[in-house]
Amino acid sequence: MVEKLTVIFFIVLCLLLGSYLILAPWDLLFGNWSENYLLALVTDKSGFPVIQRTVTSNWFRGAVTGLGVVNILVAFWEAANFKHSVAMLQGKK
Repeated sequence: MVEKLTVIFFIVLCLLLGSYLILAPWDLLFGNWSENYLLALVTDKSGFPVIQRTVTSNWFRGAVTGLGVVNILVAFWEAANFKHSVAMLQGKK
């Protein structure tokens, strides 16, 4: 039973993380991507303003969105192979 719950929680985690990574760079619901306090702090402390320009560029946002899509695909793959994943955790295969 613990193995089944582990796989279910992993699937839910992948779905939630994937949806966040897809939406966060583009949607203002999570705050403005370019006005991030931690990003401004790292840029100021390191003395490399190129970090902020890189993180706020559209290609970086697209890369983060791509990671979100990969997380969603992993969740669907795990759901499709649920029995196999549970058997692997139980040590049967």
